[in-house]
Amino acid sequence: MNIQEITMVRLAVGYGLLIFPFALLLWYRIPIVGRTGLAVIRMTIQLLFVGLYLQVVFQQNSIWLNLAWLLIMILVADLSIIHGCEFRLRIFLFPLFFALIAGTSIPLVVFVGLVLKDASMTDAQYVIPIGGMILGNCLRADIIGVRGFYESIRKSEKAYLHTLAQGATQSEAIRPFIAQAYQSALAPTIATMSTIGLVSLPGMMTGVILGGAAPWTAIRYQIAIMLSIFSGTAITIILGIWLTTRSGFNVYGVLNRSLFVKDQR
Repeated sequence: MNIQEITMVRLAVGYGLLIFPFALLLWYRIPIVGRTGLAVIRMTIQLLFVGLYLQVVFQQNSIWLNLAWLLIMILVADLSIIHGCEFRLRIFLFPLFFALIAGTSIPLVVFVGLVLKDASMTDAQYVIPIGGMILGNCLRADIIGVRGFYESIRKSEKAYLHTLAQGATQSEAIRPFIAQAYQSALAPTIATMSTIGLVSLPGMMTGVILGGAAPWTAIRYQIAIMLSIFSGTAITIILGIWLTTRSGFNVYGVLNRSLFVKDQR
């Protein structure tokens, strides 16, 4: 079974769906019309560029091109997290970059190298899309977890300092904040796993079915990718917090206010 081709003309028909959201935005005078239009344009340009590049990556099927593209994706995700959390770039760039590398590469290697029978890290067909799915979820979880950790300490700084004053070590004082942030960051993935298949057919499963595979094959792929995503997010969140605490606090365990672009006291 061959997947149905979408011509540029038929894709243009898909853009016609934008009439409905744009009409509602204009009718209710919601001031995000320009931002929404820009987002659509950026999405189109970015995906066209990625499509052209991936054609080359898939043709070459080189482990070095695969790794280069994954590193670019991780760097962009890193910058997106820092921007979304309003953190200082110089402080968070490398710690979050290494956390994302670990959270993406460990489940990716297990998935491609052990779960799949005849695949390897040179197979762009598997490495790029699977790595992208894992990384995308790590990005969302990091924004929730790392930002939640530092914002909760900033909002409850008196209680945190009181714990330190009572003789607790820094690791003991930040432990409940880590637990709370960790739970909040993992909650969306846990909720997805709890309802997957009943509420919606997920992306991996849908893609495999559209590619012509049997539903049972698609289900096994989806189970494997959900396990990889959950493991990857769990690794990324905890490493993202641990690796940033060295510069996140001074030698006395006090929160470093220079972490934030905008310091709200």
